[in-house]
Amino acid sequence: VQLVESGGGSVQAGGSLRLSCAASGYTDSNYCMGWFRQAPGKEREGVASINSDGSTRYTDSVKGRFTISKDNRKNTLYLQMNSLKPDDTAMYYCATGLLYYCYTGSYKYWGQGTQVTVSS
Repeated sequence: VQLVESGGGSVQAGGSLRLSCAASGYTDSNYCMGWFRQAPGKEREGVASINSDGSTRYTDSVKGRFTISKDNRKNTLYLQMNSLKPDDTAMYYCATGLLYYCYTGSYKYWGQGTQVTVSS
């Protein structure tokens, strides 16, 4: 299983970025996937996840600003991030556990991460 993130960068507060995560090494593209982030000196936190039925979950701090989506034909996960804040600065990772529904602790495979930096 290989997960490759892209789309990170540096933006000013209020700006937008779209992260992508290309998945390979498994055949069922319906598996749930999630986005996580880790800022320096902080624990990794779950940002958003999407299950096989299309249901989504978001951490409270990004609700209304971030949107997770998935293109099963391309086996690619996305995270549209709008109204970015300096507190969103972190390394962002995608992950999957090769399950149809995600839950805490279910993620087994991780990408290498893509850096997002938001300046005030």
